[in-house]
Amino acid sequence: MSCEELLAAMNQYVDGTIDPGICEEFASHLAGCNPCQIVVDNIRHTIHLFKAGEQYDLPEPLRRSLDDQLRAKWKAKFGQ
Repeated sequence: MSCEELLAAMNQYVDGTIDPGICEEFASHLAGCNPCQIVVDNIRHTIHLFKAGEQYDLPEPLRRSLDDQLRAKWKAKFGQ
């Protein structure tokens, strides 16, 4: 398994939904690839922090600004 293939399967691996055969290849690649180990560890840590985090209510002006920016980017990309 190459680094590119590992990155393509990353979400399934972290979620635990990856095919067991691919999982073995994934684990084998990780055993010998420090950059990929770092990527996987960072993703796991981010997911852990997200699940353990508390909800934070954004101030209304910031929330509106983010909404406006997201809508503008959506319209620019998808024209809707």
